[in-house]
Amino acid sequence: MSQENEAEEIEYQIRVQGRIEAQWSTWLNGMTIIPESEEPPVTRISGVVIDQAKLRGIINQLWDLNLTLISVNRANVGKKKE
Repeated sequence: MSQENEAEEIEYQIRVQGRIEAQWSTWLNGMTIIPESEEPPVTRISGVVIDQAKLRGIINQLWDLNLTLISVNRANVGKKKE
């Protein structure tokens, strides 16, 4: 892995089946939590993730909440940290 790749900030959007309240944002590394639909309940979680290890950690936390993962998408690519 090059130094250049380590400096990337990538925004991800994660969708899960279920409802997560906004106060869980801190526990999920400051990600933004937005209810997407009520029936069926779907929540969108989005924010900048500094590396794949952090992304995996967030996904593991969602697993711990027993939520079904619908999708994980990169929202932007190539934005560099200063």
